[in-house]
Amino acid sequence: MEHTTDTSAASSEPSPARRADRARNVAEVLRQQAAAGLYPTGFLPDERLLSKDFAVSRNTVRQALLILRDEGLVERRRGVGTVLLNRKHSHPLERLAGLAETLKSHGTVDNEVRARGTVVPPAQVARRLSVPDGEPVVRLERLRRLDGRPLSLDLTYLPADIGLPLLDLDLENQDVFALIEQSCGQRLGAAEVTVQAVNADPHTARILAAPVGTALFAVERLSRLADGRPVDLEFLSVRGDRLTLQADLHRTGTATG
Repeated sequence: MEHTTDTSAASSEPSPARRADRARNVAEVLRQQAAAGLYPTGFLPDERLLSKDFAVSRNTVRQALLILRDEGLVERRRGVGTVLLNRKHSHPLERLAGLAETLKSHGTVDNEVRARGTVVPPAQVARRLSVPDGEPVVRLERLRRLDGRPLSLDLTYLPADIGLPLLDLDLENQDVFALIEQSCGQRLGAAEVTVQAVNADPHTARILAAPVGTALFAVERLSRLADGRPVDLEFLSVRGDRLTLQADLHRTGTATG
């Protein structure tokens, strides 16, 4: 197990501020290990083992577990232990793929189509899609679920010639990416992705069956065909307690300082 190391003995009691720092460090590692699937039984090790592994006091471990409890990640059950409540799934960022493609090995992904049709888009959306101002585009809004539990709310804009053929296809059970490639006979080539952390507003929280203020990934993704044409502009609100965004990065060039 990955662990942190304290320079002082675990039996010594640090100041409240120092213990809070250590508890946060422990919580960060436990959170990542849970996301990586290191606890397949759904239970965290007991406090004694965690205290030994992280070389911190049991009070520090308890404080770390309280942090994770307040995030909704774990629950302390008397006589049972610390139980993982929400298993997170990883979505890689270095490969252009829809959520259903990525998560199909973790469970059943389905989509509730909340809206479909044509609209005159905001000017910025038209510019991103290289569509003349005032020209209608196809707008889709879907609630995505994994094993019946809400995962993300997806708003998608597509140029009319790309999107109109999709309106009669199986939007409930297939990714838009796959349908675009199937409909136009071309592969998608690349995408520009921006991710921000936001808190769920009351309306979005209700749709995603999450508490108001829940951490969400606000993802904006503009996908292009292999020839460079922009064809899919998406705004995704993804429950941060159910998904992690993962990428393998490689350092290139020469360090200058």
